[in-house]
Amino acid sequence: MNTLGHSLKLTLFGESHGWGVGVVLDGVPPGLALDPLKDIQPDLDRRKPGQSLLTTQRAEADRVEVLSGLTDGHTSGNPLTMVVRNEDKRSTDYDNLRWTPRPGHSDYPAWVKYGGQNDYRGGGQFSGRMTAGLVMAGAVAKKLLAPAGVEVRAHTVQIGDVAARPVSWDEMPRAEAHITRCADPEAAERMVALVEAARRDQDSIGGIIEGVARGVPVGWGEPFFGSVEAEMAHLMFSIPAVKGVDFGAGFRGVGMRGSQHNDPIEVRGGKVTMATNHAGGILGGITDGMPVVCRVMVKPASSIAREQRTVDLRTMEPATLKVKGRHDPCIVPRAVPVVEACMAFTLADLALLQGDLEVGA
Repeated sequence: MNTLGHSLKLTLFGESHGWGVGVVLDGVPPGLALDPLKDIQPDLDRRKPGQSLLTTQRAEADRVEVLSGLTDGHTSGNPLTMVVRNEDKRSTDYDNLRWTPRPGHSDYPAWVKYGGQNDYRGGGQFSGRMTAGLVMAGAVAKKLLAPAGVEVRAHTVQIGDVAARPVSWDEMPRAEAHITRCADPEAAERMVALVEAARRDQDSIGGIIEGVARGVPVGWGEPFFGSVEAEMAHLMFSIPAVKGVDFGAGFRGVGMRGSQHNDPIEVRGGKVTMATNHAGGILGGITDGMPVVCRVMVKPASSIAREQRTVDLRTMEPATLKVKGRHDPCIVPRAVPVVEACMAFTLADLALLQGDLEVGA
């Protein structure tokens, strides 16, 4: 399905090499001040291709166009429809993929599922280009969350075997100054070397992105199956190439005892808070007032120039494949704003469900 959400619903549409890609947001309250060029375009610019030598050189302006739901600079209450056009299409780069599916990609299962009618050009609806719609939706969600004092940031914390040192909330914006979107300058330079080595080898490399939401109040999320982790992970796993999601200490908690993992409860300034945040701001599936911390593992891109083994679906005989076209040797830097958007959308949806957001407040 291409629709997700409860009080705030998003529907993605389009294909990688079709007319364009977009999103319909239903449930946006009327009266939200929204300037597409100031509020949405900056996040699209962070995600778009061609930003550096670490990313695909496909040249797309990714200029947001609002087709409905916005009147005189404010949301009208109607579905908010936003699109970006596909301008730099080279569909012929994918002609050899129609019958020889790429290892690691959706080509073969999609061919089976849709009886050979799947759009094989750039992966069609399975392409990472579809995340432009998620970013547009996330930008609107950030505007909805702002009056409640909720902010969302994301940054690269690992590429390959190079891990960044932990950074504070105030240090996180430094990530935008580097092509890796890592806030640790020393680790960032070593990450660049890894990505460049993968590119020279006609290969790719993956990494980890951390998202943090600050100012989230106590009580967002719905037990049992509507937990914050369940809702957020659902959307995170919808990002192409994401293969792992954890919260707080996450899988690192397996090396801790309960006495270490439990976050001591205390009072500061007359408010209940936690001394640590191993739970990642979520207890029992609902927010506990601490920052919500989510980490997302992005696999190495499957489209690589190195020769790989596959089969010819017409003859069912072995074949070899070298993927043509322009592809990211590392998806991580461009996926940072996507992770940020998914966090914001999930929290805005849960907040509207809770009745905790007031537009224009």
